Amino acid sequence: MQWVTRRSIRVNRLATVWLIRRFIDPQAVFLFVEPDQVVDIQQREGAIGFDAPGATYPHKDEKGRCSFEVLVEEYCPEDAVLRELARIVRGADFSDEVMLAPESAGLRAISQGFPLVARDDEETVEKASFLYDALYAALKQRRTGTV
Repeated sequence: MQWVTRRSIRVNRLATVWLIRRFIDPQAVFLFVEPDQVVDIQQREGAIGFDAPGATYPHKDEKGRCSFEVLVEEYCPEDAVLRELARIVRGADFSDEVMLAPESAGLRAISQGFPLVARDDEETVEKASFLYDALYAALKQRRTGTV
């Protein structure tokens, strides 16, 4: 599958790329473009848009969910750890919800530094995937006692 989102990824967009690659489609291809190009590419190339105005999975849907939350509910509803992570991501992504989970403020702060240590979005994904792997493992261990 091909996916498209706004460039300069941080919290929700990065978490969504991680989710798709780890749990939905390991072979997924991602395009990181200007915000006003997402819908055009989505329509012209059949890519699945996320976290952008007019995208299949908008930045915030009518229920107040970020695209990461919606994808977890659609593709991995049985994974309680991913549902917990979705709550953390929403809190980190929406500044008015940063108190939603204790981890949200930290994830938000760390995510602001991603563009400062990576040359582009692909490198951000490569470097930051470890963070989401580690957070998922810690949440899983806390919930189940296993990794």
